[in-house]
Amino acid sequence: METTAGERIAVVTGAGRGLGRQVALALARRGHPVVGVARNGAQLSETADLVRGAGGRMLTRPTNVSDPAAVTALATFVQDQLGAPSILVNAAGVFGPIALIRDGDPEDWVRTMMIDAIAPYLTIRAFIGGMLDAGWGRVVNVTSAASLHPPGALNSAYGTAKVALNQLTRHLAAEIEGSGVTANVIHPGDVKTDMWQDIHDRVAMMGPEADPYRQWADWVAETGGDPPEKAVDLVLELTSDAGADRNGEFCWVHEPLQAPIPSWDKPADARPWIDEK
Repeated sequence: METTAGERIAVVTGAGRGLGRQVALALARRGHPVVGVARNGAQLSETADLVRGAGGRMLTRPTNVSDPAAVTALATFVQDQLGAPSILVNAAGVFGPIALIRDGDPEDWVRTMMIDAIAPYLTIRAFIGGMLDAGWGRVVNVTSAASLHPPGALNSAYGTAKVALNQLTRHLAAEIEGSGVTANVIHPGDVKTDMWQDIHDRVAMMGPEADPYRQWADWVAETGGDPPEKAVDLVLELTSDAGADRNGEFCWVHEPLQAPIPSWDKPADARPWIDEK
């Protein structure tokens, strides 16, 4: 089904700052009505002011996207105000705790899992039906190259959550294959975001076990990091008609500082209980 950009409603989580804010602004500039979602209402209002200043349309909805009831209320709000969305960008995310499994705060660990892995499931579940009914939709989940790195100390919550997000996206892609709806994950690059600054500041006060994170934070500082515009451009590509042939992929920005890491490009070995003939 062909529709114009102005008819394609976009929901962006994490829209109060960072990549989510930039994506919301870019989608609005393209002509999409945008619903910006985040916990912090003041930050969302700042994003909305930027969008409207650029001539775009944006509604805001402060929401804890890891709360099932809150996401249900969000879906009702979007439907009542604008209709069924065609684009969902899950950019909300947190990092931490930066601690060994035996030392970390369980509540912090679970919070990261809820925001980085469970929240995308909830928003996808809330909006995917309308996309399938329309025969057109785009889901973009923001993951991290950390989900492909060898496991190491201090990063169990974030790494595990992003691996879960990758697999969730692959399952969704398999379910919607051929429907006109696509689902992909992106690594936005190594960007000097608020999250980067938080990691930089926290690991600076830690012992030698945090050396790999200090080295990464320093490397991003020295190189200047990947321009956030690269991630925005990738999201715009994936959420357009040009993204129709990309489904279930781990997507990298153009010419990233960190060389792309093999993900799931090669098919898995055949399952012995299924006759593949």
